[in-house]
Amino acid sequence: MNATLPLAPAEVRAASSSAAEPKRHAALVRVTHWLTTLAFLALLLSGGEIVLSHPRFYWGETGNVNMQPWLNLHVPSSRDTVPTGYGYVLPDQNGWSRYLHFQAAWLAVATGLLYVIWGLFAGHFRLNLLPTSSHLNEIGMSILQHLRFARPSREEAWSYNVLQRLSYLVVIFVLFPLMIWTGLAMSFGFDSAFPLAVRLLGGHQTARSLHFLVTIALVLFLLVHITMIFVAGFRSRMRAMITGHVGTGPSGESRARLDSANQGRATAAKE
Repeated sequence: MNATLPLAPAEVRAASSSAAEPKRHAALVRVTHWLTTLAFLALLLSGGEIVLSHPRFYWGETGNVNMQPWLNLHVPSSRDTVPTGYGYVLPDQNGWSRYLHFQAAWLAVATGLLYVIWGLFAGHFRLNLLPTSSHLNEIGMSILQHLRFARPSREEAWSYNVLQRLSYLVVIFVLFPLMIWTGLAMSFGFDSAFPLAVRLLGGHQTARSLHFLVTIALVLFLLVHITMIFVAGFRSRMRAMITGHVGTGPSGESRARLDSANQGRATAAKE
């Protein structure tokens, strides 16, 4: 015969609160977040190896060792034909790196398309990322809080602040599309099919330089993103992105906003 001990009132409240706590991030947001993370790290690793084969950057259509680059990375090359000022070269791994880069790029593109399509139809961008006038009025205070590395309040765990909203929108709708465009523009096969897309960028070497600059911008975003996760509370933020639960439910105005957002998602899904 099985018997269970009755829960104390505090335990009952904790259990009911945990059961009733809504998810901070939708399942598709969490899945696409980690798939994008995996793809980006693979792209960063393989892209770094590709850069080492010729760590010099040019503007225009062509670029070679006989031309003056606008940027010459002072690192040893993986090819002895590229002058870098070093008397030795790194092992050439250009084969596997290009293969991994292309595979990871397709994973990133497919994941990004799935996220964008879902975000548009489910109202995710409109409800969670598009800043309102009240958000924009708080941008000065938000900047000061970030500069002071101030720990966000419990309520902020349930919504993005204005700097998060703006930076995520820029990454999703500006940097990632530009990364894809410049990456494709370096392909001569893509150039033969869509020559105008390459000419608009200024040529193959300009596309390569822009690709490198956008990569730096994304890496800086990633470093700031990770730093703010530690400032805000690493365990709670990781829990929210893995399981969906923050650990402490929203209260007051924050819960009202969340209920309104959930209702908006349901309405958008029906429409």
